[in-house]
Amino acid sequence: MKITQIPLEQAVGLPLAHDLTQIDAKNRKKSARFKKGQIITEADLETLRSMGRENLSVMELSPGDVHEDDAAMQLGEALCGENLRVTPPAEGRCNLVAETSGMLCYLAETVNRVNQDPDWVLSALAPNRPVLKGQVVAGFRIRPLVLEDYRVERAVAVVRGSKPFAVLPFRPLRVGLVTTGKEIVDKRVEDAFRPKLLEKLERLGGGTLMGQRFCTDSLELISEAIGAFLDEDADVIICTGGMSVDADDKTPGAIRSRCRRIAFQGTPALPGAMLMLGWAKSPKDGRDVAVIGAPACVAFDDRTALDKLLPFIFAGIEPGDLVRRWGVGGLCEHCAVCHYPACSFAAGS
Repeated sequence: MKITQIPLEQAVGLPLAHDLTQIDAKNRKKSARFKKGQIITEADLETLRSMGRENLSVMELSPGDVHEDDAAMQLGEALCGENLRVTPPAEGRCNLVAETSGMLCYLAETVNRVNQDPDWVLSALAPNRPVLKGQVVAGFRIRPLVLEDYRVERAVAVVRGSKPFAVLPFRPLRVGLVTTGKEIVDKRVEDAFRPKLLEKLERLGGGTLMGQRFCTDSLELISEAIGAFLDEDADVIICTGGMSVDADDKTPGAIRSRCRRIAFQGTPALPGAMLMLGWAKSPKDGRDVAVIGAPACVAFDDRTALDKLLPFIFAGIEPGDLVRRWGVGGLCEHCAVCHYPACSFAAGS
């Protein structure tokens, strides 16, 4: 690469080597006022002087050199998977943007391997966390203006040899709610979880609360309520309360009585360490139905381990061994203003 700096006045009629950024102090923004390849005119000189420019760079690429914009686009095309799009380069940077709300999925090691080259910058939101349509999930660029083509190919090969970034969309699932506790059945205590669940379903793309059943702490009654929702073609059944190790708490046993497989009981996330997930068989078509045992904290805390689990369920992902990794970032800070999912508690690994 050959870069020649020439006085501002001599640049009229010549193309710029790279973008020139202008800072808008009043609105606290910056943007590329002049773009790479733009032909400088006499009318541009005063603006360039106001930007503090006395000289401009003219660049001539050598064989094997790749410009920052082209390098970013090559990596972006390799990274971009399902339900994502690559934005055009701006100041050498491209972004991946979610085209639907859902679960962001990628392998963290892919990012780490690309960044082993100190001239690459690949930065992303944490994997296995919910994102919204239109949200930027990753940004990438090279640090210099140009990079040798073999180093670009090496980074692209790392990405192509792995799973690309993807957003798995949330599905409009039908949810049945089983609320346990004699104090609620007797109306001495009002159920506080239903409105919280409705808010969570709205965030997850409009899942439907198909109904709510109330049970005392009876294994048989809770099991019957779960079975009734299975007969009514529920996709997810959430049972609240009665999840501790107390002998009077019958919800875990009722869930076990209905499920063909228990995925986990207990998570390293607080609040919500007693969360439970089992899979029952739909009597209609034999598909898997998620049966969740949610501890009492879900009625009082805005965010619990349940919020870490539901995005997996709605995106159609079996969380598997990832659950055992929820301890890293899994302590909710109970912020005065909740910023979920823009917090470490939202991450799924």
